[in-house]
Amino acid sequence: MGACMALCSLASCASCLCGSAPCLLCGCCPSSNNSTITRLVFSFFLLMGTMVSVIMILPGMETQLRKIPGFCEGGTTIPGLDNQVNCDVIVGYKSVYRMCFAMTCFFFLFSAIMIRVRTSRDPRAALQNGFWFFKFLILTGITVGAFFIPDGTFNSVWFYFGAVGSFIFILIQLILLIDFAHSWNKIWVENGEEGDNKGWFAALLFFTVLFFALAVTAVVLFYVYYTQPDDCTEHKVFISLNLIFCFIVSVVSILPKVQEAQPHSGLLQASIISLYTMYVTWSAMTNNPNRKCNPSLLSFMSNVSTTEPSSEDPGHVQWWDAQGIIGLIIFLFCTLYASIRSSSNTQVNKLMQTEETGRSGGEGVVGEDGVLRAVDNEEDGVTYSYSFFHFHLCLASLYIMMTLTNWYQPDTNTQAMKSSMPAVWVKICSSWLGLGLYLWTLIYPQSTAIISPHMQYQC
Repeated sequence: MGACMALCSLASCASCLCGSAPCLLCGCCPSSNNSTITRLVFSFFLLMGTMVSVIMILPGMETQLRKIPGFCEGGTTIPGLDNQVNCDVIVGYKSVYRMCFAMTCFFFLFSAIMIRVRTSRDPRAALQNGFWFFKFLILTGITVGAFFIPDGTFNSVWFYFGAVGSFIFILIQLILLIDFAHSWNKIWVENGEEGDNKGWFAALLFFTVLFFALAVTAVVLFYVYYTQPDDCTEHKVFISLNLIFCFIVSVVSILPKVQEAQPHSGLLQASIISLYTMYVTWSAMTNNPNRKCNPSLLSFMSNVSTTEPSSEDPGHVQWWDAQGIIGLIIFLFCTLYASIRSSSNTQVNKLMQTEETGRSGGEGVVGEDGVLRAVDNEEDGVTYSYSFFHFHLCLASLYIMMTLTNWYQPDTNTQAMKSSMPAVWVKICSSWLGLGLYLWTLIYPQSTAIISPHMQYQC
């Protein structure tokens, strides 16, 4: 609980950091643009909630809470104190569900409020870029209220909300990785061409070969550990199809017509997308309830099974298996990148509802009081859709919930957690649709966006 209080203190510091729009700057701010700082602070709220969820799902947390006299229901008591807190709810997967429910509601609320905000002159823009202390209080209030939700069918119903939201967020993660790969390739190619330094091209070649090698190695390991000669037909189909699809998009990325339309498109992007696809495939197979087709890689090293909750404590979930840790790392990277990204990739900007590079520059200005303040770079038009950004964080909250609980499905009758095929199909379908999106960015670089340009700042 002390760690939770420490996180609350950090949030209070964040609220002091940016009190109003345009927000004040300090040495820890990485940018002088109001739009970037706002996204970073909202992302900090999300990461803070993630840290609290991680703490409350740690093993032994309930045992430690029950040692506090008069705190937990049915725990140790002392004269004059009544046990008021249901410690079974504030720890384990139930606490993760409620914490992420609160964050989802918080970001969905702001997503609805910020619809059709087009410039910082809109009165609602001040709510977006300021009043951080009050927004922190709102998030805290929703969180406290969420822990009073009775079990009932809440856990089972919220699982399906999490599955659908995570499906969409996996696609957003892939779009962000596409954008990152395009920016990475463009910068290094330009550095190599301008400085006539072949080292940049050698470095690009090295990472491209490395990522493809890791993807191929993953395929081999999947066939070895996640398939059986007379079983696991679904896994064989998943692995084979994704291998074929990754090969197709890699070939398309270097076709002359594609290179002519997108000079900076190449195998580096394809290698990153292929490796990410293999991760999603692996993550999907780890949720197969067929234990014969779903070994735990950590169990090979420790001889201890970590794929299912133990029979002694069916509600306890160990989220720190290999695929869960990698998923959390990718999530942290994509969340930070989404907050600071400034891209010139047309198709990605259409999908993410952000403006191309142009308004993102700017230096902090010193006010009459001598304090360095952020530049309001959105007076003529917002650089990103406020509503879509919050919707993205809303989906991220659901993705974190599913990641920390290993995508296990709560059982209403036994209160246990179990693997389920819906989670498998959600991840596999997201990998297929994600590869389709990447192929679309290659083949139709100048096509009409899924969301039309004139709606870009209205959504």
